[in-house]
Amino acid sequence: MNRYFYILLFCISNLVNTGFAQKSKLPLKDSIVQFIFTSDVHFGLTKNSFRGKSNISALEVNKAMVKSMNQLKGQFIPNDNGVYANQVIKGLDALVITGDIANRMEDGIQSATKSWEEFKIAFLDSLYITQSNNIKSNLFLVPGNHDMSNAIGFHRPMAPKKDAASMLGIYNLMFPEKQVKEFDSSLNRVHYAKDINGVHFIFLSLYPDSAERVWMEKDLSKINNTTPVLLFAHSIPNVEPRFFENPNGIHDINEEDKFENLVPERYKDGKDVKGTTTIEQNEFAEFIKKHSNIKVYFHGHENFTEYYTYNGPNKDIQLNCIRTDSPMKGRFSAKDETKLAFELVTINTNTKKLTVREVLWNKPSTITTFTWGQTVTISL
Repeated sequence: MNRYFYILLFCISNLVNTGFAQKSKLPLKDSIVQFIFTSDVHFGLTKNSFRGKSNISALEVNKAMVKSMNQLKGQFIPNDNGVYANQVIKGLDALVITGDIANRMEDGIQSATKSWEEFKIAFLDSLYITQSNNIKSNLFLVPGNHDMSNAIGFHRPMAPKKDAASMLGIYNLMFPEKQVKEFDSSLNRVHYAKDINGVHFIFLSLYPDSAERVWMEKDLSKINNTTPVLLFAHSIPNVEPRFFENPNGIHDINEEDKFENLVPERYKDGKDVKGTTTIEQNEFAEFIKKHSNIKVYFHGHENFTEYYTYNGPNKDIQLNCIRTDSPMKGRFSAKDETKLAFELVTINTNTKKLTVREVLWNKPSTITTFTWGQTVTISL
């Protein structure tokens, strides 16, 4: 009887080991990260025409865009050979907005306080996107130059002269554990990082200037140098001179020099706001060369969809860049509202591939209010 018992044990052991061996040869289950990216929502502006009506507020336009975002979950991604092609969108990890929540308060534009209240109606009260586990999706914000100018002042008249409401709102929403009552641009920098399923997201205050790079250096030292890193900022990588601190006189904001003092770095390429930013861009390019795991730079500011490569002034880097449309100031969508767009970004963390798909959200159909536009796949 003992002999039969050992034979039985041997057979069971073989079956178990064979099962484990077969299981170990199975491919890893795809690990998907998905988020929506948009920018330059500009509460305070009106749109000349939208869906057959004239002079439509940013609140109404943005609520229409949010309604389309709410419809994404459960829809099929097109069969375009990109990441997760022809699959159902099961969840959205986040919505990212890279600034200009409020428009600058010139020429009768409403206050930043009112614009922030309208932003909350459209994006906090009306946004219902959820992750695959049905937990509410994250909302990640960074400031734009309009938000910051409203808070610190501008070289042309604004009414009121200052209103930090959108900067204060962004800061308190992103740092609920800190909560400040008054915004101080020298103390309350809106920069932070998040890890989502093996991808490192870095959110910056306007542009990766020297101060932001010091902060990023510390942050990146905490992660493996093989971890893919995505940067999110408002400014284009070939940054404008006006964003830097005035190199002239007492370095203030004034009508003659027209520097805006939006980043805590003094302009190095001369004295004229119409100059170049070669020195500043080369410093950023050197940072990118040092940190090769920074794979994609997402930004707004110029208000149109484009997937391109930034090479730096010396043409010695290749940084994948994703810029997106604005619902209110789109370079092309302002004239043709069927080109209104936001981006759906899908990442497979096992294959380290990222696909960006343009979502044209103002093309009504019998099923959804969006169609699919251009796409790009990037290796991470």
